[in-house]
Amino acid sequence: MTTSRRRATLAVIAGAAIALGTSACGGTPSSGDAVQQKIDAVTKQGIPGVQVVIMNPDGRTRTLRSGRDTATGTPIADDARVRIGSNTKAFAATVVMQLVDEGRVDPGASVEHYLPGIVRGNGNDGNRVTIRDLLQHTSGLTDYVVAGGAKPADVRSGQLQIAVSEGPLPHFTPAELVKISTSLPPGPADKDVAAYSNTNYILLGMLIEEVTGRPAADEITTRIIDRLGLADTYFPRPEETGIRGPHSRGYHRVGGKQVDVTDGDVSWAGTAGAMVSTGADLNRFFTALLRGDLVSADRLAEMKRTVPLNKNPDDGYGLGLVRVHNSCGKEIWGHGGGIPGFTTAGGVDTAGRSVTLTFNHVAMTKESGEAVSQAIDAALCER
Repeated sequence: MTTSRRRATLAVIAGAAIALGTSACGGTPSSGDAVQQKIDAVTKQGIPGVQVVIMNPDGRTRTLRSGRDTATGTPIADDARVRIGSNTKAFAATVVMQLVDEGRVDPGASVEHYLPGIVRGNGNDGNRVTIRDLLQHTSGLTDYVVAGGAKPADVRSGQLQIAVSEGPLPHFTPAELVKISTSLPPGPADKDVAAYSNTNYILLGMLIEEVTGRPAADEITTRIIDRLGLADTYFPRPEETGIRGPHSRGYHRVGGKQVDVTDGDVSWAGTAGAMVSTGADLNRFFTALLRGDLVSADRLAEMKRTVPLNKNPDDGYGLGLVRVHNSCGKEIWGHGGGIPGFTTAGGVDTAGRSVTLTFNHVAMTKESGEAVSQAIDAALCER
């Protein structure tokens, strides 16, 4: 693809700072009507469809929606599967902490101990990075995904440039993604501040495979998906390009037009962001994790020990979990993520109420971003 061809850089595997939302909703609980108004406002900003799935502590579930799928003209269905981006990180972190529970992984041990020679060169040193650093984004390792407009195979600068275009994305192995990261010097590693890098979670996927002898996708499936009966959640097979079963289409604006980017090789996202799920299944997963159904009480406490993630000192990144305090004062735990065509956001409050919002577009303007944040916050603030 030449530079003259139309393309748009992706906001890929979005950082969790935007995923739980802290925009103002007046500081008071919102009603169901207010939530509907906020998601209607999102679709007016050019995002085709929004779905909100709310699960109360007693298991009762309610779904709100707005807008239409550009291709079909129908709203996002209750059972529509979507790509969940960086929510994948919470699944990967949970498996790692299960391995800690089993005595098979020491979070204080170095990456070099488990993956010798993988993090090396250009100032990168796996001896100085611990497994906990990977989980909490305190490794300093350069993110292999960066903003840019080059075709995906263009790594001349040492950075993987992901762009939406007419051409398909190439296939990448985890080792290739880490090599892209380590072809550049690391950034400063502050053990007290999270510096979000997808490279960390690609390495954690490699760790899971090294320790268990099985692909990380298989371990996530056996240990979490099958265990919880998440029938609409899965990790794509290598080089699988479509979404199985009923699903929403995902869109990205390219050259002023909405382009369907639902299908594609997501190997570049891997254990940092490749999974598929539904709003209902994400609610069940995060509820089970935060209830202590998947890891021991000690491991869950570790996962919830945070370092600052953004300018708000009340918000933080734990071990694959994000904590925010929304405008209504609720403490919310979850993750969130974005990947070409989809944004998923929400979380679980301390009363056990879980919310997941799905948008079949990544916000690309200030106005759409604000509308998305306000919709997330309103849903989390609802009475």
